[in-house]
Amino acid sequence: MTQNNCDLCQTAGGEILWQDAYCRVILVDDPAYPGFCRVIWREHVKEMSDLTPTEQNRLMRTVFAVESAIREALKPDKINLASLGNMVPHLHWHVIPRFTHDSHFPNPIWGQALRENTAQPNSNLIASVLRLTLAQQLS
Repeated sequence: MTQNNCDLCQTAGGEILWQDAYCRVILVDDPAYPGFCRVIWREHVKEMSDLTPTEQNRLMRTVFAVESAIREALKPDKINLASLGNMVPHLHWHVIPRFTHDSHFPNPIWGQALRENTAQPNSNLIASVLRLTLAQQLS
């Protein structure tokens, strides 16, 4: 996959909550998982080891800030962090708030659902709170 046909190079990938010259934080449009964010590296890079140590630190600082913002704003039971890239080989991290009542818990969200989804999130409120918290943590 090249930059020309990479979804994360061609689109924002979701609602942008925060961005700088290195990466962006987006809110994933998934009502079953309110607060699910992705941290996306701006350049088309496939692996963490393709980054310089300084870039690696910058990216992980952002991932940890997103985790902290989600914990502060949503009080989840657990946070899942994942960097897979099997479907989209463009460096990005999933930061997923998990709740014991979500449809997959304790399984990964990509696995078999164990119960019906009952989440009714206010995505505008979640986006606003996360945007504000990230601005405070990453400025």
